[in-house]
Parts: sequence; C-alpha cells; structure tokens
Amino acid sequence: MCGIIGIIGKDQVAERLVDGLKRLEYRGYDSAGVATVHDGRIDRRRAEGKLNNLVKELGQSPLAGTTGIAHTRWATHGAPTTSNAHPHATGEVALVHNGIIENFKPLRDELIARGRTFDSQTDTEVVAHLVSELVEQGVAPKEAVAQVLPRLHGAFALAILFKSHPDMLIGARLGSPLVVGYGDGETFLGSDALALAPLTQRIAYLDEGDWVVITKDGAEIFDKDNNPVERPVTISGVSGAMIDKGNHRHFMQKEIYEQPVVVAQTLKAYLQRMDDRVSLPIPDFDLSTIRRVTIVACGTSFYAGMVARYWFEQFARVPVDLDFASEFRYREPVMEEGGLALFISQSGETADTLAALRYARAQGQKIAVVVNVPTSSMAREADLLLPTHAGPEIGVASTKAFTCQLAVLAAFAANLARAKGKLSAKDEKEIVRHLAEAPAAINGALAYDEAIEAMAHHIVPARDVLYLGRGTDYPLALEGALKLKEISYIHAEGYAAGEMKHGPIALIDELVPVICIAPSGPLFEKTVSNMQEVQARGGKVVLISDYDGVQAAGEGCLATITMPKVHPLIAPMVYAVPVQLLAYHVAVLKGTDVDQPRNLAKSVTVE
Repeated sequence: MCGIIGIIGKDQVAERLVDGLKRLEYRGYDSAGVATVHDGRIDRRRAEGKLNNLVKELGQSPLAGTTGIAHTRWATHGAPTTSNAHPHATGEVALVHNGIIENFKPLRDELIARGRTFDSQTDTEVVAHLVSELVEQGVAPKEAVAQVLPRLHGAFALAILFKSHPDMLIGARLGSPLVVGYGDGETFLGSDALALAPLTQRIAYLDEGDWVVITKDGAEIFDKDNNPVERPVTISGVSGAMIDKGNHRHFMQKEIYEQPVVVAQTLKAYLQRMDDRVSLPIPDFDLSTIRRVTIVACGTSFYAGMVARYWFEQFARVPVDLDFASEFRYREPVMEEGGLALFISQSGETADTLAALRYARAQGQKIAVVVNVPTSSMAREADLLLPTHAGPEIGVASTKAFTCQLAVLAAFAANLARAKGKLSAKDEKEIVRHLAEAPAAINGALAYDEAIEAMAHHIVPARDVLYLGRGTDYPLALEGALKLKEISYIHAEGYAAGEMKHGPIALIDELVPVICIAPSGPLFEKTVSNMQEVQARGGKVVLISDYDGVQAAGEGCLATITMPKVHPLIAPMVYAVPVQLLAYHVAVLKGTDVDQPRNLAKSVTVE
C-alpha cells in the first residue's frame, strides 16, 4: 500500500514527483501530496481522491524547488481527507510514510504533553514532530533521525525533507520496502524500482533496518545499529513502457491478455524441454528430506496455494498445511523438523506473509518463496527463491501473477515428487508436455472473451452470486468470487460444490446466479449433480466447462462458457481466464474503477 518518491535534482522536481506517483497508482490509494523546499521554506500541496485532483492543485498553485518528496496514501489511521494526506509537515521538516507506527498513541500523548500541536489523525505525524523537536533544539538532521528511529515500533518506509538542509533527504525502512536511485548529479528515493524507472536504472535496495542520507552526489547508508554500510547497486531493468496500457482499456484487461506470454516465460525457467524434465532455479536444493510442506499466503496467492496443496499431496504424497498469513503465527503452529515453509506473494512485501516467514524461520523451517519481485524482502530472505516472470502487475486485482504462480507451483510439485521418488521418468515427461501446452490453452480460453462479455449482462443486476467447483476447481470458485467482489462490488462467495446442500443452498432463488466451474473429467458428474440441485430450486446457472461438458450438461443453463479441453494439471491456469474476464466485464458494465477498486491496495504492507 501507499507510494513514496523523493528527488534531489538539478531542475524543478514537482512535475517529476507527480509522474513518479502515477507509476505507483497500481498500489491503490485514496489521497496524494507533494512537498518541496525552496527559498528557506517547506511548501506542500495535498488532495483527496485521485492524482488528477493533486494535478489541479499544482496547476492552480505551482511548487518550486529542486528537492522534494511525494506520496500516495491508502488510509490506515485517519480518514482519507486532505488533512490526513501526506506529506505531513512542521516548521522544520516534512515527511512521507508507508506502513504503520504501532506505538504512535503513547508517542503522540508524550508530544502533546510537551506542547506539540497535531493537525491530523494519522500515526505518521508523530514521526514528523519527533524529528522536528530535535532539529528545533539544534540537533543535526542525521543525529535527529538516528535518535528517533529506535523509538518507532511497527513497519515503515520514510522519506524526510528538511527546511534548513535543502540539499538533503533522509530515508529509512523497517518492514516496508525503500530503494535508492542513482542519477547524474541527482539521487532518488522510491517505494520500488518502477517509481524510479524514468529517472534511473541504477538502484540499491535498503536492507531491513537501514536508513540513508541522500544528496546530489550520492547516498550514505547506515544499518540499524547506525554503522555505515554499502548496499550493492544493481540495474533494475524496469522501464516506463512496462506500465503502458497499449490498446487495452484497462491495465487489468491488458494483464489478462498477457497471460499466455508470461506463463510461457515463467515455465521456460522451470522446464527442460530437451530432456523432458522439470527443474529448479537452485538445482542442488535438496527436497528429498522434506517431510511436510506449510503453505502461507493471502488473498489470490492463498488460492494458488490451495491448488498447490492438491498437487503436492497427489504427486509427491507429502502432507500439506495451508494457512492465511494473517492468522498463521497467532495460533503458534507446531512446525516439525524437516519441514518446508512455502510463501506465495506477488509483491514479496506483504506484511502478514513476511512476518509469517520470519516465524517459520525461527522454527527451523527451510524457506521457499514464490514471488513476482525477485529483489523483494521475501525473495532476499528465502533459502529457495522460485520467481514468477509475470512482469509488473499494475491492476490491483491480481490476474497474470496468479496464473504464473500456478505454473511455478505445478513445476515445484513435480520437482518435489521426483525428489521423493514418487514420479517416474515417464510421468515427468507427461507433466512437462502438459505444462508446455498451458500457454496455448490459455490463449484458446481468451478467444471466448466476446462470448463472456455478452453473458456478463446477466450478472450485472445481481446482488449476490455463488461460485461452485470441486477439486482444484474449488479454489478457482473462491478466486472467481473474489475477483467479482474486488472490482464489481457485487457480493459473491465460492463454495466446494458438495457443500451446497450443507447450508448455502438456502440462498438459492431466481435472483442468485450460480457460476459452476466443471471441466469434463472424473469429478464432472458429481459437480453437475450439484448444479442440477441448484436448477431444481429456480437458480440460474452459468456453466464453465469444455465442449464435452457443455454438451452433456448445458441444457437448462442461463449461459455456458466453453473452454478448450485440457489436462487436469493445467485446468486451473486455463479456467482462471473466464472467471477473470467475467469479473472484468461485469465491472466495466457497472462502471466501477477496474484498475483501482475502492478501499484496496496492491501491496499491503501493514498487518
């Protein structure tokens, strides 16, 4: 959540700061602001809502200055108002903050008792006052920040601007990412490399607990103990073109259509087609001793983990636990020796998942991470990094990251099965063949986009929608319901098809569409039986199946969506497409903000 950019430049920075915020819109936000230092004073502009409102403010009242910071905020403490928008400022400093200051209340009370006055409801403003108070007493900015950081409990990325030092910014991170960018006579801070893409490709990732002083000439980095340290400068490889919608109406639509390519790119890293074998990025990582797998994730990534549980247990015969990251460490799970903890995240910065990773590490588990950002916090803390190759995903509702996660998890399950002696060379060859077919099959599913768009009109009037599936189609039902909720704001729930008669069937009437995900195969007849129970009670059914399934059970349905006939292994990747497209077209028809749905953030960096 939230986005940060800071620039110490040679030219005026306000316009470039706003451009950087535009590249961070994918994270989700509800207000935005910019601050610069110029002619011995700090000046700022803030606005509720979308960036266009901030642009209007700047148009009416421009900001001068070659040093500045900017922020997009997703509300945690305090409503999404202008007064709560960042940057927060005192007479001496202005700062922006991602994350959460858990002990802000006692700090705020302490500051008020000393006569400090607060203008917002946010946790962030206490940091501005703590730093400012020391600077006002004559403490140098570096020393002031060094004194304040240990007092902050929680998760934060900070960028701080000083009235009396216009040639300097200070940044800090703890549990929330921050990168330093190096330019020609300019230096930058950003939430991620994408924010800095048009400014520089030369970046350094701050480690946990690091803080940094940047000037035009470069950066001076300190660790959590205030010792000077060096962090490697890398070439990010991220370009501004990566966030161009091209000919698509929305980023989400573009990313749905990118899935054949990005799944192919991802599988290319895991399939050895010459000898029909699956591989790992770290080939000598020993999986043979793994006795149990614990999968931890949030949201869409959790549903990818649900699919993987079927694969790990069926192929490798290894027991699997599956937990929501937000609940995992609070039940203090017992993690036995010889276990592998597998964490799935698009961003690699999700606070709940990162905290769970560190708990598992403390319990002696080997750590594997499936992530789309190979330089993220989770990636850097993994024993086994399993990168997806989806590229930047701008739409808040995950699409291509999900299918790439499934591709990686399928390959990983096959690797685990081989290591455990449960996969013959013949079966491995079959798995490689079927996975290699996935990009073409996904492309085949996209061919039904117009038909899905046409039937989306049936879903738009609904207040409630149910999704049903069995086996690996059950997580797809959950994912389909989540997508519809996220971007159309229609209440939707996913259920295991056999559970319908244990309660949810009471909800069925002619006003509740029921989406049944049922490819032909061993579980088809049982799912169709549940579908017929719905129809018998007046429910309107949309059947998503292949040609054989539609022919066998399509009679009496409100609508049918025909998918290519595929092997069950790759069916979750293929059937993700129609549930994504259905949610997308319903949302477009309802006129909601598809790419940035209300109240949601792309990267959730607070618990």
